[in-house]
Amino acid sequence: MARRRFFVDGIEGGLAELHGEEARHLTRVLRVTPGQCFEISDNRAAYLAEIAEARGDRVVFRVVEAIATAPLPVETVLCAALIKFERFEWIVEKATELGVARILPVEAARSEKGLFEAAGKRRERWQRIARESSQQSRRVTAPEILPPQRFEQSLAVDAGFRYFLEESTAPPLLPTLPAHRSPGARVALLLGPEGGWTDAERTRASAAGWQPVSLGPVVLRTETAATAALAVLLNAWIG
Repeated sequence: MARRRFFVDGIEGGLAELHGEEARHLTRVLRVTPGQCFEISDNRAAYLAEIAEARGDRVVFRVVEAIATAPLPVETVLCAALIKFERFEWIVEKATELGVARILPVEAARSEKGLFEAAGKRRERWQRIARESSQQSRRVTAPEILPPQRFEQSLAVDAGFRYFLEESTAPPLLPTLPAHRSPGARVALLLGPEGGWTDAERTRASAAGWQPVSLGPVVLRTETAATAALAVLLNAWIG
């Protein structure tokens, strides 16, 4: 059985500390004792570490050795239109499991009113969800949750390949991907709201160099489209 992995803020002198709810879970629920081993990550590398001290809401790890980990084959940036927050949280969780590097919340023309203004206050919660999901999926680094942007700003995202998710009138995503897929290539996905893109947004995206693509003949919910597209990208680069 794989060891649990925890993210720590940093490692100094071979020691790392965990505080708050996660530490309390270790001490009060798992009832850990000194000498037990877990995996930790400082958001740069993963390590095997043993419990040096565990009391209340403070756990101290002592690094035993580094853990060799392979980098993700592709660096994905998900530019996701803002939708109702409970469903946007689902996007954050599942996109993290699928290896996304960055998530950019985007205000589209058909995003519900008020979401953009409230999104800034939700960013900390989204970061926490991404961190927890990264631990569960045993990632070395948690994805970055970028500050929300308006649609026009999001078009300037820097990536070697940029895809604008459309309905079935656009060519399928998979055949549109480059034949030669360099490891570590940066790919951006622009994902629309439930009401779809406006004609003006389509025109602006195409003018900015985004390639329209689809995920097939059926209409998907925003969160379903996000996971489907990221799974296609991840597996295409692995293959």
